[in-house]
Amino acid sequence: MPQVRAARHIRLDPETVFALSQTTGAFRLKWDPFISAQGFLNSATSAAKGVRTRTVSRLGLVMVSEYVSYAPPKNVGMTMVSGPWFFGNFGGGWRFTADDGGTRAVWKYTFSCRPAWLRPVAERMGAWLLGREINKRIEAFAVACEDPGLVAEFRALQTP
Repeated sequence: MPQVRAARHIRLDPETVFALSQTTGAFRLKWDPFISAQGFLNSATSAAKGVRTRTVSRLGLVMVSEYVSYAPPKNVGMTMVSGPWFFGNFGGGWRFTADDGGTRAVWKYTFSCRPAWLRPVAERMGAWLLGREINKRIEAFAVACEDPGLVAEFRALQTP
């Protein structure tokens, strides 16, 4: 299965970087250029293994995903439950490790395309498109993490 990967060094601690990566709602839209809406399903109010989310991309594509791992502040993994017809399957993993006074963020997507007869071409195109998107997305995330005003706003939201 094809995999795309992007990594950035962020000059912020792993706990904050992880928590900021898991924001939802209006705050998420301040940094995530890929989505237009995202929220928890089935009465969930926070992320955890087994929790499902519904994400709408800026292109209007809808995906329901389930957390298959959730280990703050180190990693999160999700798998597609339902989504665009052209994905046979889709999974994503985000890993955060302390690195040189900051955090190394590594994001990966693994996917397969359908129908089978179109897979060789679709997966090459998918790797190119998703590779572009994951790089734009992690770059926007890194910029947001290093924006003092946005980080202050995020921290204020975390304080009861």
